[in-house]
Amino acid sequence: MIRVGIECESIEDQSWGVGRIVKKLLEEISKRPELQKEFKFFLHFKSKIPDLPYLDNLIFVKKVVKLPLMRPSFSVYYYLLLPIRLYFEKLDLMFFPNYMLPVIFRGKSLVMLTEDVYYEFKQGTLPLRYRLAYKIFANWAAKHATKIMAISETSKSELTKLFGIEPERIVVNQLGVDAPSVIPNSQFPIPNKISNSKFPIQKEIGNWILEIGNYVLYIGQAFPRRHLKETMLAFEQLVSEPKTYNLKPETLHLIAIGKDKYYPPVIEKLKNEINHRLGYDGIIHKEYVPEDELQELYAGAQALIYISSKEAFGLPPLEALARGTVSIVADSTVTREIFGNSAFFVNNPDSPDSIAAIFVEALTNQAKREEILKSASQILEKYTWERHLNRFLETIKTIAKRG
Repeated sequence: MIRVGIECESIEDQSWGVGRIVKKLLEEISKRPELQKEFKFFLHFKSKIPDLPYLDNLIFVKKVVKLPLMRPSFSVYYYLLLPIRLYFEKLDLMFFPNYMLPVIFRGKSLVMLTEDVYYEFKQGTLPLRYRLAYKIFANWAAKHATKIMAISETSKSELTKLFGIEPERIVVNQLGVDAPSVIPNSQFPIPNKISNSKFPIQKEIGNWILEIGNYVLYIGQAFPRRHLKETMLAFEQLVSEPKTYNLKPETLHLIAIGKDKYYPPVIEKLKNEINHRLGYDGIIHKEYVPEDELQELYAGAQALIYISSKEAFGLPPLEALARGTVSIVADSTVTREIFGNSAFFVNNPDSPDSIAAIFVEALTNQAKREEILKSASQILEKYTWERHLNRFLETIKTIAKRG
């Protein structure tokens, strides 16, 4: 029996990024009853065990690691209490998905690491205490983890250069999407151009009544490198100059879902300013939506926009494709690795002008849209959570067998 620990603080509350990956991994494990013969997974939490049905599976042992009468602190939990607890549990290995390895941890470890972390502590806008933590503990992971898990071939290459990690210490385990079945466009008719102020199909999504096909969607935590600010300015340009772009977007919306990670925050203020100038609530921003609402938003969008200039993988464009929606992405090594030519590519994510031009192409180039959706199944079959778990299990078996 292989005893595997997984650090799970990231799934305790509303979760994006790492938390979403951990949730999908655990959900996939819970679907495999045969794994109980070979594995036991010990899940460690900072404050509470979330109410997720699949965590009731007997393959999981759940533990909250905190001191009595003490308010939970991430730093105390992650860098002190958790490694002390793990020392006494004597697991075969520990999976740290949160990019960092505690200095006092002793044992075999698998750490998920991305180049995004490197750029955050080198040139990011997060508060100093977060950048220092990333710098110290991500570098410690790069030097001392038994294995590093990269989530794309591009990311492995970047990690090798930026952190000086030997390539043989890095395993590549691409992420996945749910049920790679594309919803036919006929279910959500999309016009060649956004030319009607009264699009015929409306749908209530959450607390909104939206015109299906008459909005562009942004999903993800709004770090500066993901260019939500420039995207919003490009949207304003598009709506303000419809004749220039041969569009009539009177009811076009940009829906942005994700926490503002600019420092200081800028998204709400900019949203209000742009909407005032436009004369209608063209931009809608929410920090989080539940999973079922997210999937509906993917399916009803005219396009997803996710123009991150530094990304190890980037799940939202693949998740959108699985729901029959094309994506606008930054032209980068990792997006070409995943999509080939099957997306709309922005060459200069820092330029609202460049983004606006690709906005137009994505909204009006029906031939390209159809070409992208025809290639969807071939792309999506490479990226499933089943395959992700299979590679994860092979990796932990290899680590556990090491002397």
